[in-house]
Amino acid sequence: MDAQGRGRGNDIDPADQWVLNPDTGDYELRLNRSAPQRPVPSPRRARSSGGSPEGGAGTGKSSGAGTGAGTDAPRGRSGASGRTAERPAGRRAAERGTPEREGPPRRRRDAPEEPPAGRRGRRPVKKKSKAKKALLWTGGTMAFVVLATAVGGYLYLEHLNNNINSVPDDGASTGGFQKDKAINILLIGTDKRTGSGNEGYGDTGSAGHADTTLLLHVSKDRTNATALSIPRDLIVDIPDCPTTMEDGTEKTIPGSRDRFNTSLGQNERTPSCTMRTVTELTGITPDNFMVADFNAIKTLTTAVGGVDVCVAEDVNDKDSKLELSKGKHTIQGEQALAFVRTRHAWGNKGDLDRIKVQQQFLGALMRQLKSNDTLTSPTKMVKLAEAGTEALTVDSQLDSINKLKDLGLELGKLNVKNLAFITLPVKDNPAETTVKATVVVDESQAPEIFDLLKNDVSFTEVKQQEKKEKAAVAARLKGTKAPASDVRVQVLNGGGPSGSAQETVTWLQLTEGVSKSENAGNADDTLKKTTLEYAPEQADQARRLADILGMSGSGMKPGESVTNSQGLPTMTLTLGEDFKGAGVSLTPPSKASDDIKKSTSTADKVECAQ
Repeated sequence: MDAQGRGRGNDIDPADQWVLNPDTGDYELRLNRSAPQRPVPSPRRARSSGGSPEGGAGTGKSSGAGTGAGTDAPRGRSGASGRTAERPAGRRAAERGTPEREGPPRRRRDAPEEPPAGRRGRRPVKKKSKAKKALLWTGGTMAFVVLATAVGGYLYLEHLNNNINSVPDDGASTGGFQKDKAINILLIGTDKRTGSGNEGYGDTGSAGHADTTLLLHVSKDRTNATALSIPRDLIVDIPDCPTTMEDGTEKTIPGSRDRFNTSLGQNERTPSCTMRTVTELTGITPDNFMVADFNAIKTLTTAVGGVDVCVAEDVNDKDSKLELSKGKHTIQGEQALAFVRTRHAWGNKGDLDRIKVQQQFLGALMRQLKSNDTLTSPTKMVKLAEAGTEALTVDSQLDSINKLKDLGLELGKLNVKNLAFITLPVKDNPAETTVKATVVVDESQAPEIFDLLKNDVSFTEVKQQEKKEKAAVAARLKGTKAPASDVRVQVLNGGGPSGSAQETVTWLQLTEGVSKSENAGNADDTLKKTTLEYAPEQADQARRLADILGMSGSGMKPGESVTNSQGLPTMTLTLGEDFKGAGVSLTPPSKASDDIKKSTSTADKVECAQ
């Protein structure tokens, strides 16, 4: 029965408006409203002796023929005229007095009124409009295009994944960068001569060295970054390196005291050895490494359409084959490689002056990568993806295009004006009396740089999101301070060098007058930062001890009282990895000193190499 005939026209289920077209054998959607319906006659017993009310094979005429109940059911081909599609089979058979023919259930409610008696015949079959056909064809085509695009994209990602060359980090990294922490990436430029067009540079049989190395530190809040260049001729302690060889076997390569550049390639050392050497030198464990060879410089600069550089004077270096006139130039490919390899054209013709020029080049490359010319060009982005995945060797934590993409998104948040370049402070090697070929770390300046990186402090004048301690933390230092002789504390070593707890107790007792201090041995866990735990009633003692130690309020942890070996209430001082020795302040640096700032340059500045 028509839903509108029951007073429910507004509640029609669209699924019930599909009507069988007997001429096509298909169901069609009828959206037009039906005319008001006449009352439905009461069911009558079937008069045919050949069938039951539920159905059968009879073909007799319905006693209600021509009175139709106001429906417009299409006529069947079998001659069962007057058959309505909306009433149950048994009811239709009873009204006609004929058995109902079996068939599939038909759902229909909103059908037009049936033609008057005597004008029975087939309704013309509606053909699908050209617009509908076009819509169906277009929809199917679009679905296919979307599917093809998805499949093509997947295949292209697989292609990029296959381009990536990764090698094991052999446990030398942190396990990979994390999005909610500061990032430390070791960038290694090797002078290995493999690849097309590099045979003419000489030393073709060399396994390569760590010729150009930068430790890139990206701040936790992604507002700033620092690239620390490590000179190739720096004398360092290269530690023993557990290494996975190419055939899958494991081998520990003995360490030595040698030039930094021998930490890669020499004696079968892999990038993981360079990573361990950097950790030994700086105290910072890199999250990941990337290695670029000669081809990386050529393909990356070509992919972005060239890098803009400037030279203060004409350059004609026969060794690197670089020829540039004074002024600005856009370089790529072989010319870009010659620019970063040149030593004899800059300053005193040594490696330290070449490092400055390489930093200027990298700043220019960063500006180009972040420019609209690159970011809005699909062609350049595809070329970059191809060049990056083919030319770079990465550690096993970056062995997929998705991981590289995630890292790229984090690095992409940087503003080039807050990317600082600085070279590790060094001085001439005192062991060399005649020819000055190597350098050593300048211990008067280098530790400050390492501390700034460890404590995620910007080298530029950028506002950091967590620059100041919260008021509640800073307030822990405010208030009365107990006399040093009243301070009772037990000292645990939770990350400092061996013997740190006893060293601290001795210093507190003999130098600072904290006589009620004792060595409690090693802590159960390793801490990054030194902490002082105390009960509320010990706050005045805690403030005194924090003042003696040079500890910030963030290292003070209010808690419950504990007892020492004599059963007396005591505070607990746990030395962390930031402990540098008894008497060394535990307050991390909040900004770079003026001397350090003078030694830095930023990626947004255009400078002429000289």
